[in-house]
Amino acid sequence: MITFDDTFRRQLHDLFVWRRDVRRFRPDPLPAGTLEGLIEIACLSPSVGLSQPWRFVIVDDKARRQAVIEDFKACNADALRSYSGERAARYASLKLAGLEEAPGHLAVFAEKATDIGHGLGRATIPETTEYSVVAAICSMWLAARAEGIGLGWVSILNPARMHDILSVPETWKFMGYLCLGYPMAEFDSPELERAGWECRRATADFITRR
Repeated sequence: MITFDDTFRRQLHDLFVWRRDVRRFRPDPLPAGTLEGLIEIACLSPSVGLSQPWRFVIVDDKARRQAVIEDFKACNADALRSYSGERAARYASLKLAGLEEAPGHLAVFAEKATDIGHGLGRATIPETTEYSVVAAICSMWLAARAEGIGLGWVSILNPARMHDILSVPETWKFMGYLCLGYPMAEFDSPELERAGWECRRATADFITRR
């Protein structure tokens, strides 16, 4: 059995603390094979029934990238209209994606119709397919941070448009679009907290005992 010492556990804690949703990237390109290496780590994540439902699309094509950027702008404008007054002004000031700066673009989907795993564990809670993909993204997020690479999860997008833009099967459910690159700066607190949009609550606020 592999054991981990106190030094490793402290470093692992630091990795969790310093993992950030990055939106401001340097233009430096990522080394060849970086995304493939991070995907390989993501595929080590647990999945319901060992279904491995994650599907990754590395987006290199400039026209497809631009189409994603335009969809983000449209969705973001719609979101802005849902706020008013000071909240609208604050929302407009937020930087919610690094799509135009990030050298790496990666779309992540969940294959809802996969036969891998033979349906084990999905009969009563079929959403575990999507949960498995989220776990894979989180694993990639931490692995990227350990390499000094920032990752930003863009969710302000139209899932149907992502299917059209990226030409993927209808059975793939869009989970998120990831921007990857070297961050312009590193922080141990979320950008939305620094911008005054929200604050991290105490752990005790989320615990209930029965």
